[in-house]
Amino acid sequence: MVLEKTRRRRPGPSGTANTDRTQQPATSPGEPQGRTAVLTLDREQSWVVRAVRPLVGYLLVVPALAIFVTFFYIPAVMLFVLAFYHWNVFGATTFRGLGNFYTLFNQPLYWQSLLTTGYFVLVMVPLTLLVALGLALLLREGVRQARGGFARSLIFLPHVTPLIATSIIWVWIFDPQFGLANFVLTHLGLPRLGWLEDPHWAMPAVMLYTLWHSVGLYTVLFLGGLAVIPQQVVEAARVDGAKTLTMFRRVIWPLLSPTTFLVLILTTVNTMQAFGQIFALTGGATGRGGGPAYSTSTDAVLIYQTAFTYYHLSLAATMSLILFVILLVITVIQKRLSSRWVFYR
Repeated sequence: MVLEKTRRRRPGPSGTANTDRTQQPATSPGEPQGRTAVLTLDREQSWVVRAVRPLVGYLLVVPALAIFVTFFYIPAVMLFVLAFYHWNVFGATTFRGLGNFYTLFNQPLYWQSLLTTGYFVLVMVPLTLLVALGLALLLREGVRQARGGFARSLIFLPHVTPLIATSIIWVWIFDPQFGLANFVLTHLGLPRLGWLEDPHWAMPAVMLYTLWHSVGLYTVLFLGGLAVIPQQVVEAARVDGAKTLTMFRRVIWPLLSPTTFLVLILTTVNTMQAFGQIFALTGGATGRGGGPAYSTSTDAVLIYQTAFTYYHLSLAATMSLILFVILLVITVIQKRLSSRWVFYR
């Protein structure tokens, strides 16, 4: 027989059962009680929260927005305006309309700088793509075998080094008399080169340094693209008898096309705007800046010389505006053509 224990209710003063051991404090008849009081407080504070919360977001955005406005938007607007004026720091500013463009297009040095920029871009973009992709494929195999960590760090290290400081070191490497480059060429039985002092070899020397300094970043980007390729697809192609070259062309390369498109855009923009290494390697300290016979005088270098050496700020603004338009057109064309060869999973 199961016995159940029940709690007896003690009768209250009025004879009714008292179910609560603690008594509620006395409150006035008009005062809200319990959950009603909490809801009333929330209603009173809700309009304050709705009014203050957007202001807090705007206040958090103000520092970054102030930096962008001060150092990007305002200079961009001023550049666009200066392109149509003759602006003198110590004199009057006059409106010229398209006069700056007419003056610029009649300068042979400007057309030479555009050709030099085009030569620099056409060589560096495919070269950087090929070297970075090749290094990424090699490092992927090394990572699988747990031996690629140090190599990845070694390849990426030049990209995080100061550009001007390493450029000065490479000036010594390319020295015709005591440089390391000619030392290696001599021991290989090859003739010595003038490098930065030779109009024919100054730009290849700049390209070699640029490749050394920037290829690490693009290699890491390709490694990230290779890491997200499904291994099941690769293994299926290998089981079907696909060779290494066929597997790269038919499997890896299409799946890697979004990363390739990103690297293509970055290398194009960076090479067209390259300035620091060219200025430091080819005579920035002596005021030449454009190399022997202007062989490394790209558009960015000529913009700097026009603005801060000859103080023709309006012409420099005009060249900057044209460079911006060229970059915009190239980027739009690359985006339009990407639909034919870029495949997104």
